[in-house]
Amino acid sequence: MNKPAQSELVYGLLAEFDEADDVVDAARKAYAAGYRRMNAYTPFPLEGLSEALGQKPTRLPLLVLLGGITGGCLAYFMLYYASVISYPLNVGGRPLHSWPSFIPITFEMTVLGASFAAFFGMLALNGLPHPNHPLFDVAAFSLASRDRFFLCIQVHDPLFDLEQTRRFLEETALRVHEVRS
Repeated sequence: MNKPAQSELVYGLLAEFDEADDVVDAARKAYAAGYRRMNAYTPFPLEGLSEALGQKPTRLPLLVLLGGITGGCLAYFMLYYASVISYPLNVGGRPLHSWPSFIPITFEMTVLGASFAAFFGMLALNGLPHPNHPLFDVAAFSLASRDRFFLCIQVHDPLFDLEQTRRFLEETALRVHEVRS
């Protein structure tokens, strides 16, 4: 029976910081050193952290726009179909295609479509639901929601070497934790 390689047992290395600026600086240094498969975990948003990690802008605004346009178009088509094609009624001499009366429902369905797209798009783009993650097994990681800042470099990074990456992170971090998968 073959023994699994060390890299198959390790998810990555998790560096712990006590200051917000330290994790941003460490992310910049790691990105400059060539690391690309990394993520930061902080108790509150940090300005410049996304850029330091090299993250691209999200596609969520485009999804929300498309959801809103789809919702509005479907609502308008539904109203048109009901008023003109399926059940035409001439009430008070108004035209069958009376577009001003379609505006309120079209607007509401636009908002509803955009809301659904925002909710489900955010879940999909974040990879949620994700009930368990290897980082949850590190005892110190529970402080990520209170007063500690973490930077994790994953084993799948092309430059990842367990000892070399550990030395790199120990230069700036309080502690470095090995995360098991």
